[in-house]
Amino acid sequence: MNDTIISRFSMTNPLVQTIGRTEPLADGSVRFAYPGVTTRFNVSGKAFWLQARSTSDQSYLEIIVDNTEPQVIQLSSQSQRIPLVFETPSPHQVAIIHRGETWHGVVTLEHIEIADGGLLDPSPLPHKRMLILGDSVTCGEAIERTADCKKTTRWWNPRLSYGMLTAAALDAQVNLVCYGGRGLVRSWNGRTDELNLPDYAELTIADPASSVVWDHGNYTPDLILSAIGTNDFSQGIPEREDYVSTYVALIKRLFELYPKTHIVLTEGAILSGEKKAALTAYLTEVQQRVASPRLHLVTSNHYPGDTCDAHPTKAQHAAMAKDLAPHLKRIMHW
Repeated sequence: MNDTIISRFSMTNPLVQTIGRTEPLADGSVRFAYPGVTTRFNVSGKAFWLQARSTSDQSYLEIIVDNTEPQVIQLSSQSQRIPLVFETPSPHQVAIIHRGETWHGVVTLEHIEIADGGLLDPSPLPHKRMLILGDSVTCGEAIERTADCKKTTRWWNPRLSYGMLTAAALDAQVNLVCYGGRGLVRSWNGRTDELNLPDYAELTIADPASSVVWDHGNYTPDLILSAIGTNDFSQGIPEREDYVSTYVALIKRLFELYPKTHIVLTEGAILSGEKKAALTAYLTEVQQRVASPRLHLVTSNHYPGDTCDAHPTKAQHAAMAKDLAPHLKRIMHW
């Protein structure tokens, strides 16, 4: 074992692929907070270590080797060296996926170390690109709920969310830009002084204490899906003109950023009854006012969660993806 050579690689190494919004740092580490941010690389060697930390102990990562069962890691504010021993030194594909969202903590991947091996050429990424804007449902809240219904941040799993499942079905990359409890014009509690979608859509890290502005030139989506509104309606139906005009301004901003991108609006899975009808009417008016062939409206089926939690279950997320994929495929001719 004394002859083992440990090689260190930065997270900004060109052989390391990242899908999702990240902030690269001068020391070669990367920071991120949105769920579903994925780091991928191919490696040969006897063992692998990831050095990582979070700003709290509420953040979780998944490490998946060669599409096998994920290893779920809880992070803390203390930097930790996370080991992974390979059964063989033959080439492996490693994926590191962020399970949490911004308010759980901001994660830093510091570097990786490899025993008697190194990084290999990366596998090609899908050419199609999606961006999904949303709230806690898009973030994958409560997908991994437990039988005792004692909720923790380990319940989040964006990899099994409707957004990432839909992107996988369409063979597309996907960035999730979402924030639990937030809406278009107001949060679940009616507050308008918090970051809501038009605000955090502009950010790499949507942490009010240390927000980081996103460079939209880093990722140009072919398709944007906006699934926002549930939290706006939690305190009642918001005023129509304010809601519609705010949404129109957001769509125009996105079209300005991405002149060839298609945008799909949907009301999401949780609302029902008069609130769902009102939001659908608002979205229809947004579509009419923008009057662009690149703006589309797709209605959602209602998925009410279960007695444990109002967020859609794992099976319901899979059904949501099955609902959405054919509509998006038709719109994009994919």
